[in-house]
Amino acid sequence: MNRADERLDRYLVRTGLAPSRRAAQELISRGKVRVNGARAKKSDLIGAADKVEAPGTSHAPCPIASNPALPLEVLHEDAAVVVVNKPGGMPCHPLRPEERDCVMNAVVARFPDTANVGIKPLEGGLVHRLDNGTSGALIIARNRATFEKLRDAIRIGQIARRYEALAAGEIDRRMEIDLPIAHHPKNARKMVAGDLSSSNPKRFGRPARTIIEPIRRIGNFTLVSVTPSTGSRHQIRVHLAGADHPIVGDTLYGGPASDALPRGRFWLHLCEVAFDSPAVGHVKVAAPLPSDLNKLIA
Repeated sequence: MNRADERLDRYLVRTGLAPSRRAAQELISRGKVRVNGARAKKSDLIGAADKVEAPGTSHAPCPIASNPALPLEVLHEDAAVVVVNKPGGMPCHPLRPEERDCVMNAVVARFPDTANVGIKPLEGGLVHRLDNGTSGALIIARNRATFEKLRDAIRIGQIARRYEALAAGEIDRRMEIDLPIAHHPKNARKMVAGDLSSSNPKRFGRPARTIIEPIRRIGNFTLVSVTPSTGSRHQIRVHLAGADHPIVGDTLYGGPASDALPRGRFWLHLCEVAFDSPAVGHVKVAAPLPSDLNKLIA
């Protein structure tokens, strides 16, 4: 596969010819997509010289609405990448074109080149995501080559991420949790530790490894440093809860509620990221702790 080639279903989503990969695959299977005049196959790879046609579909991606009124704390910027400090409680990207109160709405207002970089039109150049209730460093690519390079890097563990979390109970030693993460069988909002004895890939889940180190005790809680070497959904939250140390405010996973935090916000912050930018080389970025979390440990 040439590095410039792209899966046909991904191409259809990125260019706005299909709203999702599932829709793209349906269009292909129904014979609605042609590549260089011939009926397309699911296995087709699209290069720069290929002509793709999908009659009756939109030829422009749904744009991310620009919202310059939203605050945006920029931690780093160069010609290839931007790193911002995501506020807790704010979604990373919109789910519908009319939404205007997400991090990417603010990013696109200041850095318009991030809007049409990635595979999904409403995510723009987001290299990774953070849960709505999590705050911290968020990496956004400014061009397609950087997006692909950094997505590959985060997939194979070449982007370092260090979180801090306020966990229930006493943690007095380094912990290494190596348990896969799977979707909850009944609750679409939750993830669970995978069933290691299952031969069903959905129940076994995706491999996930997290290193947890105590920083200091704070009353009945422990402030910890957390380093994931994989990037499964809700990984840190599930691993800490499974070790009987759920995160303060993370009531979805049994964490103690806090009157000091708004609904949906929990004490988890991505405080450091380190990666290689194609524009300036190695970059290490620190995201200051937000005031709502700082008040609970001051």
